[in-house]
Parts: sequence; structure tokens; C-alpha cells
Amino acid sequence: MTGFVLRRRHRYQPRWWLGVAGLYGGLAGLMVTLFPLAVGVWWPAILALPGLIVGIVVGLLLARAADRALLVPFVPELAGTPYELVFRLRGIPLAAVLVGADSITIQSHPIPRSEHQFRTYPLTEITGTYEFSLSGAERLKFPIAVTQLVASEGPAVILQANGEDWVLPTNQSSTLIDVLTERRQT
Repeated sequence: MTGFVLRRRHRYQPRWWLGVAGLYGGLAGLMVTLFPLAVGVWWPAILALPGLIVGIVVGLLLARAADRALLVPFVPELAGTPYELVFRLRGIPLAAVLVGADSITIQSHPIPRSEHQFRTYPLTEITGTYEFSLSGAERLKFPIAVTQLVASEGPAVILQANGEDWVLPTNQSSTLIDVLTERRQT
């Protein structure tokens, strides 16, 4: 029942798919092994822990397959969908850029614990996006708290929003710019 209620709110947020699939897969594996107790058969109960583990693994594999089938590789055509797209930042562990239907969030950790670990801007506040190439010698400064920042060579996006400049090192810089451009126009 909880899954049905939360489906409307979280179905377009692929960052939650892995955790939810693992949870429901584990519950399904556990219920399959414990259901025979209701009809008086006791021996399948010893398979509860293996059933739980197999259910979690199967749920995680299904979530990864769904993520890869729908969202990998990122293509600019995904900008027309309501899915929240996640772009990982290179050189900053666990950091990501989340492009929603009407906002963009830059976060240093998947589970923001304080307002110092993420920044959210409406797409209307973005004033510019530019493709850039990092040489690896630049000193990057982020307006949010990051655990560790390692300068790495490669493509990046300069994002200007609400008077702040961001240098976002991502391997999918051109796709990120295309997605932001298309979502800002709609």
C-alpha cells in the first residue's frame, strides 16, 4: 500500500529506484519463504534469511536494469520527459547535479543533511551555461560543503544561476547543457 501511495511522488525520481527496489525485493523474498507458515508448513521458514537476501539482490538488479533501459545513456530527448536526471560530478565523491522538471539541485551528498550541502535553483534563475574543459590544475571552489575535491582533467559545465558561478566537472557536459536548455524553454 505504501508503494502505491508513494508511486505518484517518486516514480519520476530514479535516484530512489535502487533503494525502493531493494526494500520491496527483500520484503517479497521474505514473504515468499514465510507464507507457508500460514498453512501449517514449517520447513520453508528456515529459508527466510536466504529468501530475504535473494529478494534484495533481485530487486537491486531489476532497478539497475530499469535505470539502464530508460536513462542510460543520457540523451537530450530525455529533457522532454518528467524524469529527474542525475549527472554525477567527477572528482567529488557522491556529488551530483539533479535536473528536475522545474529546478536544478547541486548536492555534495545523496542525502542532504543540512542546507550547506546542497543548493536548489528554479530553472528560470539560470542565466547561462557554457561548456568548458578543465586541465586538472585549476582550483575549484564550491559554494556548498564538499567532503573532498580532486581536480580532474576533462569536460565541465560552467553554470551561472542567481549570481553564483559553478564549475561542474562532468563527463556528460554537452548533454547537461542540452537538457537544461530544453527544459528552460518549456
